[in-house]
Amino acid sequence: MSNQKKFIVSHAPFWHIGHKIPERNGHIMLATLPALLAGLYYYGIPALGVICLSVSSAMIWELAVNRVSKIPVTIGDGSSALIGLLFAMLLPAAVPWWLVIVGTFVAIIIGKQIFGGIGANPFNPTLLAFAMIALSWKDLVDFNEALVNYDLNFIMFYPLTALKFFGVTSVSSFDGLSLLLGRQSGGFGSTFGLGLILGGGYLMAKGVVRWEIAISFLAGIFVTALIFFVANPTKFAGPIFHLFSGYTLIGAFFLAPEDSSSPVNFYPMLIYGAGGGIFTVLIRNIGVHVDGVVFAILLMNIANPLVDKIRPKAFGKVVKNA
Repeated sequence: MSNQKKFIVSHAPFWHIGHKIPERNGHIMLATLPALLAGLYYYGIPALGVICLSVSSAMIWELAVNRVSKIPVTIGDGSSALIGLLFAMLLPAAVPWWLVIVGTFVAIIIGKQIFGGIGANPFNPTLLAFAMIALSWKDLVDFNEALVNYDLNFIMFYPLTALKFFGVTSVSSFDGLSLLLGRQSGGFGSTFGLGLILGGGYLMAKGVVRWEIAISFLAGIFVTALIFFVANPTKFAGPIFHLFSGYTLIGAFFLAPEDSSSPVNFYPMLIYGAGGGIFTVLIRNIGVHVDGVVFAILLMNIANPLVDKIRPKAFGKVVKNA
């Protein structure tokens, strides 16, 4: 049996639909353009500086790992550039330069490479980096403090902070249309809801993002927020506010469906997405953090290996003595 073949089986994802990694990453970066252009329009040159520094430093960290580990250079696949871009989109435009570099170090070295590189990371590297930054330097990513010196023609108070500390009446000025058009403070690449929806629709149409995760994530937020609102409309905001504020839309279309940290089977994807949406509203309404998207998706990243093993009961007739 010297000619016996060996089969190597690894963990998910298994499903391959013909997309190459650089092509997929290119589509995702292209889909971010509407939201990024709106962010540049609102916040100007400082936002452009954050983007350039985040993308370049992420690529430099990956190149450094490649050189130290003596493995082929992988920055050409666009993965590190995409991580740097998404990380920048979550930040305020006035964030210190050193915080961007620390964040990309955490994302690339700890979030991605330490687990074996692309496809092996159990957590979304972008979210892991932002969570560690937010827990370590909370004030620097507090949008009300970071953007206090910006002179913009819309309400600068972060809507989720207003809801958390001043109640539902304080967010009455944030109507759905204003939130969709980005007339709110926040991460400069995550406030223009209409652009994020257009980008997400493009990714789902191209098959780059699995609609099951994105839609179930939004559905989980909508239903959970509606339950809270019906129970106490004087204390909790309605579902439209939760859908279009904070990191909801960038989380649904660009962060939750990250390949290696999300399920690949149909029912697990629905559970994963809905769970992320439910946890988001729970953290916002009764948790200690202002926006629950980052931590909700990370919680579902932890549960992903178990969730992806869920299978529906088989249908059909039972054949005896088969």
